Amino acid sequence: MNRSLTLKLGAIALLILLLLIPLLMINGVIQERQQLRDGVLEDIARSSSYSQQLSGPLMVVPYRKMVRTWKTNEKTNQRYQDVGEERGRLYFLPERFELDGQVQTELRARGIYEARLFHANNRISGHFSVPAQLGIKEDFADYRFDQPFLAVGISDIRGIENALKLELNGQSLDFVPGSQVGWLGEGVHVTLPALDTQQATELAFGFDLRLQGTGQLQILPVGKTSKVSLAANWPHPSFIGNYLPAQREITDQGFTANWQTSFFSTNLQEALNSCVSGGECEAFSGRSFGVSFIDPVDQYLKSDRAIKYALLFIVLTFAGFFLFEVLKSLAVHPVQYALVGVALAFFYLLLLSLSEHIGFALAYLLSASGCVLLIGFYVCHVLRSVRHGLSFSAGLAALYGLLYGLLSAEDYALLMGSLLLFGLLGVFMVLTRKLDWYGIGIGQKTAKPLAFDIGAVE
Repeated sequence: MNRSLTLKLGAIALLILLLLIPLLMINGVIQERQQLRDGVLEDIARSSSYSQQLSGPLMVVPYRKMVRTWKTNEKTNQRYQDVGEERGRLYFLPERFELDGQVQTELRARGIYEARLFHANNRISGHFSVPAQLGIKEDFADYRFDQPFLAVGISDIRGIENALKLELNGQSLDFVPGSQVGWLGEGVHVTLPALDTQQATELAFGFDLRLQGTGQLQILPVGKTSKVSLAANWPHPSFIGNYLPAQREITDQGFTANWQTSFFSTNLQEALNSCVSGGECEAFSGRSFGVSFIDPVDQYLKSDRAIKYALLFIVLTFAGFFLFEVLKSLAVHPVQYALVGVALAFFYLLLLSLSEHIGFALAYLLSASGCVLLIGFYVCHVLRSVRHGLSFSAGLAALYGLLYGLLSAEDYALLMGSLLLFGLLGVFMVLTRKLDWYGIGIGQKTAKPLAFDIGAVE
């Protein structure tokens, strides 16, 4: 080799920088495909139903209150009593709220992209404890009450799959569309029989709700005591919201989860009062919990994680080439470095395109095997030794195996990566411990460049 060690290292560094260009382009392709997939999922949800949040039931009692104020006649300067009317609503949360849900998921495909829909068969029950005089202690005689109703908020009513009927103290009442409560959003409501406001009343309720949605199912625990049980055939649940399940069991066939809350933990009554009086309803609706049915780590996220290690792979591969040069007095041309680097970059493009059709694990195996075989075949001729080429290929295959381990064990990625780099540094130092670095450039000036001759392979 007719170049000094410094020039060779500079050429390798320049090649690494140039290889960042195709890597950035491939990363851009990953982002573009991910955005296209998200757009398709959004379109599927728009055609069916979005994520669902169930808020309620709440009992609402509209009222009219007689308001008497004293006014003064400006002409006669006489005072008189003016009687007006003030309209409002009283809101009651259930004393007990229970939901038992059985969830089945299904895939809807559009082209190569799939969206996961869920169908939740829910049994909702509980009871209201309405105090005497509806909790009004002063001026009760000034109140006139209209027909009460039960309101249930459902974020996307297109997902309702059954005719809703309320069972109330042995009666059967039909729900109608619209929650009739603006801050509760979309939903349904049912008109209740007139209440005996003079005495305390217990109202036991129950109804079945079959609900379809995409992505997430969230529930607002409206009861003073709330119990929610969900069971689904989805083995990768992501529990979301302000409260984690008290008990959960996850298997390959699905999961079961149970939540239990009280007013002490949710403070929902105070949040409701703030919503009604001040219009600040985010605190009320935000006290929900539930489960996400979205794959937590899809092929695009894994591909994006993998390409973050591309620079490390190229550096380690070039370092292996360089070791063969200095230890075996071989001459590897920068073009040969570049071809191997491009092959490494193509691994990520193969991984992305294959994972969209056959799954990430199999795509990784095929892409890594193809790159290892191609580079191994090429290196056997570059190093003019089958043994050296197989050794290099084995090391490259081990690196791909370690990369897959890093991608699979996200929590231990930093630890595994640190140990890998430390181990490789140790190997490099051991192999070059007796090397005369000052003599490398001089000794290799007379080295004969290697020809690309298939017949010269050992």
